[in-house]
Amino acid sequence: MSRTNFQELLDAGVHFGHLARKWNPKMAPYIFDQKNGIHIIDLHKTVVKIDEAAEEMKLLAKSGRKILFVATKKQAKDIVSEKASAVGMPSVTERWAGGMLTNFPTIRKAVKKMSTIDKMKEDGTFEKLAKRERLQIDRQRAKLEKNLGSIRDMSRLPAALFVVDIQKEANAVKEANRLNIPVFAMVDTCCDPTPVDYVIPANDDAAKSVECVLTALCTAIQEGLEERKLEKDKEAATAETENAKPAEGKNLRSRRGARKEEAKAVEAAPAAEPAAAEAPAAETVEQ
Repeated sequence: MSRTNFQELLDAGVHFGHLARKWNPKMAPYIFDQKNGIHIIDLHKTVVKIDEAAEEMKLLAKSGRKILFVATKKQAKDIVSEKASAVGMPSVTERWAGGMLTNFPTIRKAVKKMSTIDKMKEDGTFEKLAKRERLQIDRQRAKLEKNLGSIRDMSRLPAALFVVDIQKEANAVKEANRLNIPVFAMVDTCCDPTPVDYVIPANDDAAKSVECVLTALCTAIQEGLEERKLEKDKEAATAETENAKPAEGKNLRSRRGARKEEAKAVEAAPAAEPAAAEAPAAETVEQ
């Protein structure tokens, strides 16, 4: 069943491509027509591609892996930041720092520095510094927060990237390709779709278009997270049941042991009676 509504995409203007003279021939399979010098994207193919990407993202979320959302263009960054944070995924919406993926250990050091500054403020060390030093550290902290704040909890490389406008985020796509990290992307008619693993042909300039596509994808991610939670709860319940079984078995063994001891006692009791009965007979003979 399709999770994407054709009419919603149409109303959001997802079908509007770039000027025909700026098109990339590699996007020809996804172009439906040309009108007033602008290419029209085939929304039937967009629906199929969104559903494919959504299903794959759902599986990634279900397995507990992270998808890094990248969009630094003005009309998309706020939407991407909001949608990504709603499903607990990291995002880059200010500036792509060179080497964010290929030089990930260095990025982690910068994030660790940010955490160190936070600890200084908590334990009172920050207040003991000179006013000028405090100002410098505050500026440094603000800069780190702006560029890396959304990925501070990302302890390892993401399982995939979602990109809005692969021309603007070319460095992010290159780094992902170099590390064999799958790339999901909204690709307009002026772009080369070759470096993208999951192409979503769509208008990447309109805020409504970006929001419409992201809503479908984030809904799938949320479903994956919920399924993961249900599976974990089920496993926990199963583990509790298995832990209870040995205790029951132990009680059963102890009950069996008690019954055996009772049976032995019963067998021993009749053997004592004849001995008691023989004693008077012997006395009679002696008399």
